[in-house]
Amino acid sequence: MTTPTMNKMLKTYLESASVERLKCGRPNEGTVKNTLVGYRRFMRWMNDRRERCGHERMALDEDFPLVSIIKPPLIHKYLSDMLKDGMRPITAISSLYQLRQLFAKWVLPYYEDHGWKVPPFPSFGHRPKAPRYHRPDATTLTKVKERYVALRPGELWFVATMMLEFAMRNGDIMRLRRDNFVERDGRVFLNYTPHKTEHSSGRVVKWPVHPSIWAQMHTIFNGDDLPELDEAVFDELNAAMRGMGFTGTKGAYELRKICVDHVYQKFGAEMAVSISGDDIRTIMHYYADPAQPNIDNGRVTDLL
Repeated sequence: MTTPTMNKMLKTYLESASVERLKCGRPNEGTVKNTLVGYRRFMRWMNDRRERCGHERMALDEDFPLVSIIKPPLIHKYLSDMLKDGMRPITAISSLYQLRQLFAKWVLPYYEDHGWKVPPFPSFGHRPKAPRYHRPDATTLTKVKERYVALRPGELWFVATMMLEFAMRNGDIMRLRRDNFVERDGRVFLNYTPHKTEHSSGRVVKWPVHPSIWAQMHTIFNGDDLPELDEAVFDELNAAMRGMGFTGTKGAYELRKICVDHVYQKFGAEMAVSISGDDIRTIMHYYADPAQPNIDNGRVTDLL
């Protein structure tokens, strides 16, 4: 058995991921992309260490370093440096999770086929949870509604609609096809399986499309084809959301949260699960704000 460099591991990981995805659908493209991001961030840090020790930087595609350097002291130092540089704990830990994907159980047999001895990735603690969702105030929600209502049918309107009215994620919107809209008994339903959970819950979302929304969609369909979308339209939506006070790089994602939260408040947890495709624990933490009920005054005795 020989010890590979991390660059060789990465090449084998990328090749093996394509094969594994054909067999069982995993790891998905997002996971592989995140692994690459985590690898590159770690290698840049390694290069910074080389410079501080008086050595020259090396290209990320060169054969360095050996994977045998991945030991607890190095990983703890890497985490410590990220935190000292001002990175949020949840982001720093996420970077380690991304790097750890290179050592995932599914890829170990592929490494063994090369005759490589790969050590287990060191333990580094649990990933902190993101903060609980808090519903925006009424003024902000009014801004969102007014801005959305003012949109004319087009690519931006379509993306905003699929997030605000149907709680869809960016990637699922990009994968939408005309046959995801099913007509039955005189009604139209959005019918799809969220990509993020297709290998966990596998829950199918089937949600009615309001006739007025369906009529507007038809004005931008090209025959049976949906509008062609690219990342630029999400960038535009993100910028619009930041202009209304939403922070972060995924401002548009707040529309999905607003949708799930309001379905939860109006129709209950089961319907929130139905429109989002997520389990109830995920909804209660990341998408709904049960601490701010918006129901009218009432007495339980009146319900008896």
